[in-house]
Amino acid sequence: MRQLTAQNGTEHETVITTKDADSGLTAIIAIHNTQLGPAVGGCRMFPYAQEAHALRDALRLSQGMTYKSALAGLPFGGGKSVILGDPRRDKTPALLRAMGTFVDMLAGRYIIAEDSGTSPDDMRVIGETTRHVTGSNAQLREDPSPATAHGVFLGIKAGIRQVFDTESLAGRSVAIQGLGHVGYHLAKYLTNAGAKVYGSDINVENLTRAEKDLGITAVSPHEILFQPCDVLSPCAMGAVLDEISIAKLQTQVIAGAANNQLATNEDDERLRARNIVYCPDFAINAGGIVDIHHQNNNACSDTRAEAIEHIGHSVASILERARSQAVGTQKIAVAMAEEQLNACPQKNYSLQRAAAV
Repeated sequence: MRQLTAQNGTEHETVITTKDADSGLTAIIAIHNTQLGPAVGGCRMFPYAQEAHALRDALRLSQGMTYKSALAGLPFGGGKSVILGDPRRDKTPALLRAMGTFVDMLAGRYIIAEDSGTSPDDMRVIGETTRHVTGSNAQLREDPSPATAHGVFLGIKAGIRQVFDTESLAGRSVAIQGLGHVGYHLAKYLTNAGAKVYGSDINVENLTRAEKDLGITAVSPHEILFQPCDVLSPCAMGAVLDEISIAKLQTQVIAGAANNQLATNEDDERLRARNIVYCPDFAINAGGIVDIHHQNNNACSDTRAEAIEHIGHSVASILERARSQAVGTQKIAVAMAEEQLNACPQKNYSLQRAAAV
């Protein structure tokens, strides 16, 4: 039996939860803003200790997706979904099909994609019960992880240029937290560019593969954030940069693929106070959604590559504006995204705020 609940009291257009006893699915979909188009965002599956933690993640991630698409010039709004559960133990075809049915109830206002804990194969199963899954050609779509990594790589070069007045990564040191799909490809880009790469991952298989294939230097997951390096690249879970961790950082640039790296808005200013250049996550990690959009529109590889190249220019613009105005880079990135939103007319995808389903 499916139980649906609308959440109230947020700035989001719609937030709903579902509990499906037959499949074991407990999930949340948050739609933050649909001014530019239907809300697009990944589905995260994680064993949250409390449902409140999952809700907080969905709210923050969906807002980030709004800003990500706006900065990237995409015709999408911001949304996100989370499934409460261990993806290694609890994920089943029945659960994924139930998630597809949940998505389908929103009639295209939210379009689901893969995220941490889910995969392109999972999206194909979800696609059995909804067509609102990263485009109609999801069966043939390529993995967007390399595109995400490429965008982060370009953002790292922008950060390096801001600090060292050169884009060269030869001899530079980069510490990557998380060597999954995106982190591994990022490490490959960096090592090919001549950087010294340190890495960590709670999944031993991911770490071993990166050591064997790429020659990275392994660091304990407990120490990777504080590894002395030129660039710190968080590519795992969010909220790793807070008042305590920022005080212990030994880096000059932060540029990674993880969403919601800042625990609070105040952490933006804390990084600036320490003269650490922060490349805002929703600006630097847009390569995946950019690539998906162009794949779904059957764009050629050159067009897709050109669109991802824009990420580096966008990050560079954010960093320069922040430096000239002596404010945090996150504040500037949000302002630039809202400029894009305000410049576009309202489209017809909005739901009533916290509408009951």
